[in-house]
Amino acid sequence: MNKSIFILVISLLLFSCKDVNNNKDNKNEVISDSRPNIIYILADDLGYAEIGAYGQEKIETPNIDALAKEGMLFTQHYTSAPVCAPARYMLLTGTHSGKAHIRGNDEWGARGEVWNYTAMAKDATLEGQRPMPDSTITIAKKLKEVGYKTGIFGKWGLGAPHTNSIPTKMGFDYFFGYNCQRQAHTYYPLHLYKNENRVHLNNDTIAPNTKLAKGADINDPNSYTNYTLNEYAPDLIFNELSSFVVNNKENPFFVYWATPVPHAPIQAPQKWVDYYVKKFGGEEPYLGEKGYFPHQNPRAGYAAMISYLDENIGKLVNQLKEEGIYDNTLIVFTSDNGPTFNGGTDSPWFNSAHPFKSELGRGKGFVYEGGIRVPMIASWPGRIKPGSTTDHISVHYDVMATLGDIAGYDSPAHSDGISFMPTLLSNANQNQHEFLYWEFPEYGGQLAIRMGDYKVVRTGLKDPKRESTLELYNLKTDIGETKNIASEHPDIIARAAEIVEQEHTEPDNDRFKIPGLKEGMTNVPLNQ
Repeated sequence: MNKSIFILVISLLLFSCKDVNNNKDNKNEVISDSRPNIIYILADDLGYAEIGAYGQEKIETPNIDALAKEGMLFTQHYTSAPVCAPARYMLLTGTHSGKAHIRGNDEWGARGEVWNYTAMAKDATLEGQRPMPDSTITIAKKLKEVGYKTGIFGKWGLGAPHTNSIPTKMGFDYFFGYNCQRQAHTYYPLHLYKNENRVHLNNDTIAPNTKLAKGADINDPNSYTNYTLNEYAPDLIFNELSSFVVNNKENPFFVYWATPVPHAPIQAPQKWVDYYVKKFGGEEPYLGEKGYFPHQNPRAGYAAMISYLDENIGKLVNQLKEEGIYDNTLIVFTSDNGPTFNGGTDSPWFNSAHPFKSELGRGKGFVYEGGIRVPMIASWPGRIKPGSTTDHISVHYDVMATLGDIAGYDSPAHSDGISFMPTLLSNANQNQHEFLYWEFPEYGGQLAIRMGDYKVVRTGLKDPKRESTLELYNLKTDIGETKNIASEHPDIIARAAEIVEQEHTEPDNDRFKIPGLKEGMTNVPLNQ
């Protein structure tokens, strides 16, 4: 072979190797060997059926629906608690409510005027909720141990600014948003937090629950101008999240997007409100009689909030694609609990928890399905089968174990969760829960245990005005929890009593104690 032919052959071989190394299939193979970025989106008070992929017919969510088409939809996923703070605590720590340090909302009222918006603006020590112990192990701490950059954007709600129970001391490299869940009762606050410092916003002092001016014309848009100010917190939060993605795209990162949307008050960008006013037509104004701010078009405003969130999720997905990291990113979308009943929202009109009930007593704050079963969608290109659906029974406190399998850390020994990574990857070796467990000290004191298709519910455990109940439902045949069959299955009730004895530990906080939780499982009056 002469020299010129030899050079030509070598050149062709080198070009061929270069082409193979850059083809799409090989690129995916390289991606599959690296740890994925993880984006966990936690909506606030979003009902099981408030997005199109779960059957919503009035509110439009094309970008969230696209995630479902590209990934997996869970039909039997649960929150760990039916209200904000405990749900977030158990999500981040992998513990259920029989062992959790935080089992309900606790605004830590012994500090003083914690519900006084102006007082909190002047004194940061009045902000925030009762703190977690310094020793608390969170998902963020575990991910940092294996090299992830970690950021939280949105609502914290797990400790006051002057305590060690703040994001930057609980495993997060970066935080932007609300420290305090009471401050999040306005989307136009006086300040947010960047890491450990306040960021003051160009908004007037309009305290949560401020009503219309006396004599205001409820049909005049100008009467509602106090509730749309200058700097909209969800916009600022999303912009910070977007910057975090850009700044950390070369490393594996974890984004916990704890968006306050669509929690009341109803405050949304006007373009979306106008869109739904045109779609829904005229409606009665909400005047604030059930808390939070008034709104001239409450149904349109509520739908607008969800579509606004959906729009931003679409922007985030496009950004990931533009940065070339979408294929190596696991996105999980879910909610912290079921839909609410106050603030001008109208869950029954939207059929927000379908096929479950969503009105007061069945949605947020309660351990019936409408309060605790939540949507969950997971998208991970090349790993999760597009358009797939699973009826695997899972819960927020499984996330600690699941991300451990994905990212490569060992879950804490006290974790109550089971990894659902085999389900995500369509593997057959998925472990199952023997039971899911909820005890909840608020709204009268409640207990729920799901064992296969059966679910035990007890209510009124702390309500002196009523007798507590003992209820059993077969969710396979009675998904609406309408027929109490407790008297027909003493064996299941007996097993539930054993589970309570096994799983319940007395909480340190008296607010979370439920007297008689272990007693009377077979002697409580049946709620027929």
